[in-house]
Amino acid sequence: MSVSPSVREVLARRIAGEIILSNKPGATMRKWRELFGVSQTTLSDKMMLSSSVISDYESGRRKSPGTRFVRRFVWALLKIDEERGSRFIREFAKLTSSPSMAVIDLREFPIPVRVEYLCKAIKGEVVACSSLNVRDVLGYTVVDSKKTIETLSGFEYSQLFGATTERALVFTNIGNENSPMMLVRMSSLKPKVVVFHGVKPDEYSIRLAEYDRIPLIYSALPTVEQLVKSLRKLYRIALRRKLGKAVRPPPKVST
Repeated sequence: MSVSPSVREVLARRIAGEIILSNKPGATMRKWRELFGVSQTTLSDKMMLSSSVISDYESGRRKSPGTRFVRRFVWALLKIDEERGSRFIREFAKLTSSPSMAVIDLREFPIPVRVEYLCKAIKGEVVACSSLNVRDVLGYTVVDSKKTIETLSGFEYSQLFGATTERALVFTNIGNENSPMMLVRMSSLKPKVVVFHGVKPDEYSIRLAEYDRIPLIYSALPTVEQLVKSLRKLYRIALRRKLGKAVRPPPKVST
């Protein structure tokens, strides 16, 4: 079965976007190379480069790659995968066409939204890294924490990030055994902000959030339905702002 060109294009944009927007582009390049199961030597041969060039970027010895290099990097990964039967591309297509059962709601904001607006919308309290609530997020994903921890593989976890990692990852149905922050800590993909719904983060979760410098918010909204409704309202407000309609500034957020 052939793979739709649109799937390759979506995957290519996602890889390139993550590398370009990353604070550590070399580490992001290494993550994608390893996800594809491609060695530095194989990749450098396809790009017609010395393997030391790839190594230097991944280790941070070279500065951030330019957009032309990133395009060559992405093209080479996809070309190698196609020559191997498009295993990774097919897996990506399967995941993007069949959203995980762990995902309750996932949206991309029409414009960047400040974390403090998000916090206000869900009646949240910042419990870690409050000084970073001036960050912007480009979307949100609401997930069932237990299903996420129990059923998702590492690759499927990346599906939670939609079009970008510049988003809020909102955990509901949090159990007592495993902190969602441990899942975030162990992954190379990091959201801009993490939200715990219904269960106040313990000291361990707060320490993990502070270690990764990720704002951690506690939302005490009574139900998941109200949480999703509030986030969708925030989405509509962002849409109104994009259309040029005024929106009142948020009040100060409790910390």
